[in-house]
Amino acid sequence: MAESTIVLILFGSFFLLLVLGAPITVSLGVSALLSFIYLEENPIKLVQIAFTSVGSFPLMALPAFILAGALMEAAGISKRLVNLAESFAGPFTGGMSAATVLACMFFGAISGSGPATTAAVGMLMIPAMVKRGYDRGYAAAITASSGGLGIIIPPSIPMVIFGISAIGLTVPPEAIEKYGSFQTVSISTLFIAGFMPALVISISLLIMNYFRCKKAGYKGTSEGWSLGHIGDAFKKGFWSLLAPLVILGGIYSGFFTPTESAIVAIFYTLMIGWFVHKELKWKDLVHSLETTTWLSGRVLLILFTATVFGRVLVENEIPDSIATSMLSLTDNVYLIWTMIIAFLLFVGMFMETLAAIMILTPVLLPVTYSLGIDPIHFGVVLICCLSIGFATPPLGENLFVASGISDTPLEDITAKALPFVAISVIGVFVIAFVPEITLFLPRLLAG
Repeated sequence: MAESTIVLILFGSFFLLLVLGAPITVSLGVSALLSFIYLEENPIKLVQIAFTSVGSFPLMALPAFILAGALMEAAGISKRLVNLAESFAGPFTGGMSAATVLACMFFGAISGSGPATTAAVGMLMIPAMVKRGYDRGYAAAITASSGGLGIIIPPSIPMVIFGISAIGLTVPPEAIEKYGSFQTVSISTLFIAGFMPALVISISLLIMNYFRCKKAGYKGTSEGWSLGHIGDAFKKGFWSLLAPLVILGGIYSGFFTPTESAIVAIFYTLMIGWFVHKELKWKDLVHSLETTTWLSGRVLLILFTATVFGRVLVENEIPDSIATSMLSLTDNVYLIWTMIIAFLLFVGMFMETLAAIMILTPVLLPVTYSLGIDPIHFGVVLICCLSIGFATPPLGENLFVASGISDTPLEDITAKALPFVAISVIGVFVIAFVPEITLFLPRLLAG
């Protein structure tokens, strides 16, 4: 009875505040505080948990990656990566829009953010596609749909948040007894595991793009591929192309941790921006620091309150109850995956990604533990599902960004983005049902 009352207070007040238009940080914090009051616990505990939540070493990677992404855009690195992707378009049907997908992959390997990837790539590629005869709404739709790759392909800010959220969770004893020990949730391993699923989603988008462009008659250039143009773009973008290689290579090789790699990325960008490209100015540095401060503060405020919200869930054994309820319906892993994916896709339509990860990880991870699903595999599927939410209304942050850049009605972009959403969902099911797609590289590199 007490457990059901806590659920009602916690989630009831949370959704009521959201409906009333309160910011998600306020909704999370107030609902957790009301639960503390009902449980007759000292409200100062809320502050203590929130303060402790930002005391982890991996969390230092968050502002560092945000700063690295902002600096790379100011230093001209993102522009050169997009130009390199564009040079591969050639006479290929839908070549320019295919280059947009590739550009989102390149920039996603730097920014770790969906909206940032959409904005950086969209500013360059949407006008270029319109100039080549693409429908403005379609150009915006493929950019918004591909922007979600920014949080799947490593390094990824949501992966850092998932790793932090999962570290403190305990494995149910019955799961250990049935399946043995589990791989710990390492952020480095998450980064490695995200590479192949990102390719699956990218290939899905490219296939859908090809058939839609063929139907619409969006052809490539008449002059064909130009090796000279590709070579020139590669030469100009050589140091930019090295940026994701340095970051990911260092992590994959174990030479440095994700947190250290973010610092390396910052110094690499400063050196390239000042001494090689000579485009980075002091005002750009100040602007990048301002952007980092604003974004980091926004994320940390959500982290404060979401951590407290999650702690209330765990201490009252609500995740265990949910896991038991789901497993009482079926123990078929494919049906459980289907229910989880459908739920995550629904949540992604309405909730900010980082908040969703911090709230849902303690709820759903015990379910997957009990089924013998590797937590790394679950984390990647979780992030893939939420990445689709960037291109689905009503929240759909990438849709709003693309709409602003292309000056196109949101409804038009949304309608043209839905086929890309559908093919991405199919890609997520493939990733979920075939664990080796996610776990092959971590196991290979772990020997």
